Amino acid sequence: MNRKLFAIITLAILIILPATLAAADGAALYKAKCAMCHGADGSGMTPMGKSMKLRDLRSPEVQKQSDAELTKVTADGKGKMPAYKGKLTDAEISAVVAHMRTLK
Repeated sequence: MNRKLFAIITLAILIILPATLAAADGAALYKAKCAMCHGADGSGMTPMGKSMKLRDLRSPEVQKQSDAELTKVTADGKGKMPAYKGKLTDAEISAVVAHMRTLK
């Protein structure tokens, strides 16, 4: 019985831990790379965000975009926003997009 319980707990940790770490990395990456313009809450109400008239990442218009669309904008840049392809890995960009989903 102990072996079965140990196996179940181990399996649960292996499934849950990567998702938890990805979310934490996404939040840290967002804070380091995005928050200066988009704001910690995604509102875009920073001096830079206001001057660039950034859209609120929490808004329905942004949140209704697919992960692929948000990934493309993050990777390739848009307008004055720099491209992060080559600066962040695909996994890191996915983690940032996942974090942006939590801002709604």
